[in-house]
Amino acid sequence: MHIIASVFVNDREAGLWHDIMECLETLAPNGLDYRHHQTGEDNADAHLKRMLLGHQVLVPVTDGKLDLGPWERVHYGEFDGARPKRVLFNALGE
Repeated sequence: MHIIASVFVNDREAGLWHDIMECLETLAPNGLDYRHHQTGEDNADAHLKRMLLGHQVLVPVTDGKLDLGPWERVHYGEFDGARPKRVLFNALGE
């Protein structure tokens, strides 16, 4: 739970991870003169990248284990340096 971090489900493959990060940089490049920077901050691109990937995932659990496809993994993306954070986990159903 951090305003400039993201959680998402996708394939765990180095080339794809690189492609995802490159796509995010194209859509929300670092170094532009964003309005958010007028507040004294310098991380508007990180906020936009987080918005694109989302901050939560819903994953199936069967018999107490994650029930993802053979290549799927839950990924964590940090877009403005490491900061203290906490994880919130809710289980619904039986």
